[in-house]
Amino acid sequence: MRSPLIAWRSKDRKGKWLFAAASLAIALAAMWIMAALTLVSLRWIDPPTTAVHIERRVQSWFSSAPYQLRYRFVPLQQISPDMQHAVIAAEDGRFYQHHGFDWQQIRIAAEEDREGVRTRGASTLTQQLVKNLFFGTGRSILRKVAEASLVPVAETVLGKRRILELYLNVVEWGPGVYGADAACEYYDHVPAKRVSRQQAARLAAILPAPLRRRPERMNSYSGIILRRMTQMGW
Repeated sequence: MRSPLIAWRSKDRKGKWLFAAASLAIALAAMWIMAALTLVSLRWIDPPTTAVHIERRVQSWFSSAPYQLRYRFVPLQQISPDMQHAVIAAEDGRFYQHHGFDWQQIRIAAEEDREGVRTRGASTLTQQLVKNLFFGTGRSILRKVAEASLVPVAETVLGKRRILELYLNVVEWGPGVYGADAACEYYDHVPAKRVSRQQAARLAAILPAPLRRRPERMNSYSGIILRRMTQMGW
């Protein structure tokens, strides 16, 4: 027979676990609400920074390589249509057809994973934007769940045009280089509104791995992007 003291300790331990779980759930819910409210505010306010910006800055403190932030937010009309179309063709060809998740591409990616021949990711621009803004470059199941829960919020409150504008301005394009205008100036010495079709395709080609790829080495993949743009009527 269990003594009253042992029973009390067991009950007390269970109570502490329940309190800790409830506290964690409340904290996570509060963080989700803050992120959702931030997305609402981004309908009108341009983000001064993102989780990826902060992550790279912190990493630079432990690296000997110099770090210079290049980030200037410009309106979508100051980014050439060729640049907009090249990024969509490279990263999310069904951007204007889906509602945040491209289930067709997810199915294709799953099939390719099973066959070991994955050729491209399944994340949409909306998913990538949410990840850039709030979660950085880390990967975890918890992060994916939180990201997935915020994607419908972004699609609802921002709309496609604003999502594209935000993505093009915050995405990482190289060491300390964020956004289309900074990328065009850094690599091609022209503003984003004057970048050529070929230059835009080469810049879009480095987005999956911006810290390892260089535009001048991406002629093969940029050619594929240019063909996709033509097939899409651009």
